Amino acid sequence: MSARNDARLLSVTLAGQEFGIPVMQVRDVLGPQRTTVVPLAPRGIAGLLNLRGRIVTVIDMRALLGLPPSDGEARPMQVVVEHGEDSFSLRVDSVGDVLELPDESFERTLSTLDPAWRDVAAGIYRLPGRLLVSLDLSRLLDFKHRAAA
Repeated sequence: MSARNDARLLSVTLAGQEFGIPVMQVRDVLGPQRTTVVPLAPRGIAGLLNLRGRIVTVIDMRALLGLPPSDGEARPMQVVVEHGEDSFSLRVDSVGDVLELPDESFERTLSTLDPAWRDVAAGIYRLPGRLLVSLDLSRLLDFKHRAAA
């Protein structure tokens, strides 16, 4: 196992696709939470939640990645991450396991990926029978750059 920062990923699922979040940036995993909607928020911002007295911005990962809304049957999970001095809760369909992935299975982001995914991906891990898109949280949570684009 190498010293890559993203070799240990928390797997999450959105619309049947598996994504990976660097474990070192994960602070908490929560079940469904009551969210306060923020009027006129940018696409992908689902609202705010109060997490033990701290206000956390909730990101609707489906909206951010251009995926269709959930059918409403499944109860979404929240993965709380730190980015700079801010906390964000990434709303996902489900949370899997922590995966330790070998460098040999990593590839830089493929040009055939959807542009919305390519902009926020660090790369792809080719796993037996599936692909895991490794998320780059710095780019995913850079709303200033996204608003300027």
